[in-house]
Amino acid sequence: MNRADKAVLRLGIGLGLAVLIAYGLALPAPFVVCVMTVMLLCKPGPPIPLVKGAVVAVAVGALLLAGVLLVPLLEHFAITGVLIIGLLLYTVFFAGARNASPLTVILVIAFTFIPVAGVADQALVSALSGALALGLGIGVFVSGMSHGLFPDTPSPTQRQAAPTPLHIETARWGALRATLVVLPVFVLALSNPTLYLAAIIKTVALGQQASAVNARSAGRELVGSTLMGAAMATLLWLGLSLRPNLWMLMLWMVAAALWAGARLYGVTATSFAPSFWSNALVTMLILLGPAIEDSANGKDVYRASLVRVCLFVGVALYAWATVSVLDRWQAARVGRTSRFDSNSAGDA
Repeated sequence: MNRADKAVLRLGIGLGLAVLIAYGLALPAPFVVCVMTVMLLCKPGPPIPLVKGAVVAVAVGALLLAGVLLVPLLEHFAITGVLIIGLLLYTVFFAGARNASPLTVILVIAFTFIPVAGVADQALVSALSGALALGLGIGVFVSGMSHGLFPDTPSPTQRQAAPTPLHIETARWGALRATLVVLPVFVLALSNPTLYLAAIIKTVALGQQASAVNARSAGRELVGSTLMGAAMATLLWLGLSLRPNLWMLMLWMVAAALWAGARLYGVTATSFAPSFWSNALVTMLILLGPAIEDSANGKDVYRASLVRVCLFVGVALYAWATVSVLDRWQAARVGRTSRFDSNSAGDA
């Protein structure tokens, strides 16, 4: 069994364990636990040690709770608050691009998701912060278990090279694109937090994705992965409706993770990048989790899900347009600089 096969099995079994723990124990916002698990399992390299993961989870929980400090600023000095959050987002995206840190998404959520939740309901912040921190802790635990079941064979001849940091200019440009993708949706969410709260997590994933794609591939990467995630969520919902219980939910989730993981890790050949399949899987979880909660609360699942899908597609189209406009502007700016340098050299 090669490394790619083991990675696919780790993803499937890890997500299955996360579903059993999160939904079996009726944790708050259980789909968040599944999202955190997928993000950790898709992270390259060895798993985070349990002790270190527990410390990180506690620190992240404290950081998320600190995000509530931005709520009074947004309520009384909205423009100043939005500018400060925009600066924080740019700094986090820039540092994440330079260091390839897996905690970038967590920090972005702390500066967007938690303040929006605080504007809606102060009591909601504690529950969501606890759910996110618990999700990170369970994700570390599940990731460690799945790596223990299917460990990678150590290869002394093949050293794991440290990732090369991005050039400062490239990191700045990627951070600017990601910030411009996330910030307008964050401002929109402040007007109606209940409606746009789920879109924040999707937008954070899109911002991370937009920082690494170019205008040529942005359409199918950003919009395509969103539509693929929606299609996967629809199929899982139809399958789950045949026999709705925890074990069937786990089995359908594992099947989806194995199907997407085979394409993510190259076991099955595909023309899409690995980020396409990881974001499709995250989108599926963000759509399916709230649909299950809507069903349990007696709400109209299909209407609410349709609104979320349209909202996610709209956000993805906006991210595509942003990447295209910024890339064209950068190309024009580089072209003008090159012509100026050529003319200066000719005059000399």
